[in-house]
Amino acid sequence: MISNQILQNTIEGLKGITRIDFCVMDTDGKALASTFAEQADYEEEVVSFVESPADSQVVQGCQFFKIFDEHQLEYVLMARGESDDVYMVGKIAAFQIQNLLVAYKERFDKDNFIKNLLLDNLLLVDIYNRAKKLHIDTEVRRVIFIIETKHEKDSNTLDNVRGMLGGRARDFVTAVDEKNIIVVKELEPSDGYPEVDKTAQNLYSLLKEEEGEDVLIAYGTIVGDIKEVSKSYKEAKLALDVGKIFAGEKNVIAFSALGIGRLIYQLPIPLCKMFIREIFEGKSPDDFDEETLTTINKFFENNLNVSETSRQLYIHRNTLVYRLDKLQKSTGLDLRVFEDAITFKIALMVVKYMKYMESMEY
Repeated sequence: MISNQILQNTIEGLKGITRIDFCVMDTDGKALASTFAEQADYEEEVVSFVESPADSQVVQGCQFFKIFDEHQLEYVLMARGESDDVYMVGKIAAFQIQNLLVAYKERFDKDNFIKNLLLDNLLLVDIYNRAKKLHIDTEVRRVIFIIETKHEKDSNTLDNVRGMLGGRARDFVTAVDEKNIIVVKELEPSDGYPEVDKTAQNLYSLLKEEEGEDVLIAYGTIVGDIKEVSKSYKEAKLALDVGKIFAGEKNVIAFSALGIGRLIYQLPIPLCKMFIREIFEGKSPDDFDEETLTTINKFFENNLNVSETSRQLYIHRNTLVYRLDKLQKSTGLDLRVFEDAITFKIALMVVKYMKYMESMEY
C-alpha cells in the first residue's frame, strides 16, 4: 500500500503541472489525499461508482477513475472538470498511481526478502531462487550498516536514508525493529574498508544534520555472496553493542576494529566476577578515587610513557611515579610492567562490561 503522503505529493505535483484538482479516495469514499477541500461532498457518488461496472464516469462536474491492484479495486481517483482535457489528464494520473502501486509492491517484496535474509529465515536454495525472481544479484560485494536512532524511527527517516544513498536500486534500506535502520550496501569492486568507513561517516553527518540528533552507526565485514549478508548483519549488531560499552565516544564503529572488546563481550558474567576477584582481591576499580582513575587512563593513552603522561597531567614526573607505586601496593600490579599493564587494562574493560550488562537487566 502506498502511503498517503506519497499519494498527496503525486497529485500535488500533477496539479502543479496541469492546474487540475485531484482527490484519491478509498473504496468507501474516504479521502486519502486531495488538492481541494470539498471531497466529502462526493462520498456517496464514489460508493455508487465503486459498485458500478464502469472504469470511468462523470458525476457532478468531476471525472471518476478506478485504479486496480492486480484486478482488485484499490483507489478511486477524482479529477475536477468535465472536459476531454480533464479526462485525458485524469487517465494519465490514474496510470501514474497504478505504476506507483506496482513499484511499491515490488519494493515490499524485496523488503520482505531482505528482512528474512538478514534474520537467517531462509533456506539456502530459497535465497538464490527468490533473489533470481526479484532480479537481485547474488555474487556482488556488500556490507551491512546498522543505524541506531535515539527515538523510534518513522517512514520519513527511512526515506531520508534512501535519499542520502542516492536512491540506488541496488542498495536496500529496511528495518527489523523500532530504532534500527539497516542498509544493505552494494560496493564497487575496488571499494575497501576506507571507502566503507567514509560512507558511514557521511551518513552520520547527513543524518545528524537532517534529523537534528545523534545517531550511532555500526558496520560488519565486506561479504562477496548474498548468503553471507546475514553474517555481516550479525557482525554489525555485535559492533553496535560492543561499541556502546568500550567506544562510547565514537559515532561510527567497525566490527573489524573492536579488538579485545569483542572477546570480553562474549564472556559469561560469573567468569568475569571471578576474574575481578582474583585481580583486585575483593576490591573494585570503583573504589579508586578520581585522581587515580585519571592517572591510569592517561597513562594508558600515552602507551605507558611516564614523561608524556606527567606532562599532560601537569604534574612532576616523581609525582606520577609516586602514584604508580601507590597503585602497585594496593593492587599488586605495576603499570610500568607490560604484562601487569595488560592485566589491569583488561580488568578495567571487564568491569565496564559487567556494569553495562547489569544496567541492561533493569
